[in-house]
Amino acid sequence: MGEGELAQVVPRTVAWLERAVIGLNLCPFAKGVHVKGQIHYVVSNADSREDLLDALRTELRALVALDPSVRDTTLLIAPLAFPEFWDFNTFLPECDKLLKREKLQGVVQIASFHPRFEFAGAEPEDITNYTNRAPYPILHLLREDSIDRAVQAFAQPDEIFEKNMQTLQALGQTGWDALGLYDPHRPAPQQPADSSPGAPPGTQPDSSGGL
Repeated sequence: MGEGELAQVVPRTVAWLERAVIGLNLCPFAKGVHVKGQIHYVVSNADSREDLLDALRTELRALVALDPSVRDTTLLIAPLAFPEFWDFNTFLPECDKLLKREKLQGVVQIASFHPRFEFAGAEPEDITNYTNRAPYPILHLLREDSIDRAVQAFAQPDEIFEKNMQTLQALGQTGWDALGLYDPHRPAPQQPADSSPGAPPGTQPDSSGGL
C-alpha cells in the first residue's frame, strides 16, 4: 500500500463512522465519543497475525494508561491484514487470549469489523452483513465501564441489534451504495458533494506496524 493510499485509511474510516455507524444510528453510543474527539485511530501496517497482535498489545496498554476523557476508545485499523473474513474470524480468539494475558478481561472489550463480514448462515450479499462491515479490518477497543454507562443510558439496548437489521433491510444495497463509502471489493464510490470526511476533532491519527 503506497503512502497516498495509506493516507486515505483514516478519512475513509471516519466517513464510514459518520455516515453509516452514526448516520444510520447503528450504534447509539458512537456519536458522543466522536463529537468529543475521544476516538483514537491507529493505522497498522501489520500483515501477519504476530505483528497485528503486537500492535494490539501496544494499543491496549496505551488505552488503559490514559484517562477516558482523553481516549475513551481505539480503532486499530489493519488494511494489510486478513483480506479474507474467515481468516480474520479465526484470529479473533487470539485477541481474546491476549486480553487475558494482559489481565484486561472485564476492563477492555474487543469488537471487530471487516469488509467481508458475514453472519453465520447468511449469504455474502445479504445487506444485514453491513452492520458489521467496515472499509478495512478493524479491532475496536472499548472500555467496559464506558459500555456499561452507555447501556444504562439507553432505554432498550437489547433492541439495537434488531433495529439495525430492520434499518439495513429498509435501506437496501442501493441505499448503502449511496452513502459513498469505500469498499475494497466494489467500484470506487462517488463522494457526496456535501461531505469531506477527515479526522474528528481532538484526534491524532497514527501509523504503526507490529512493534
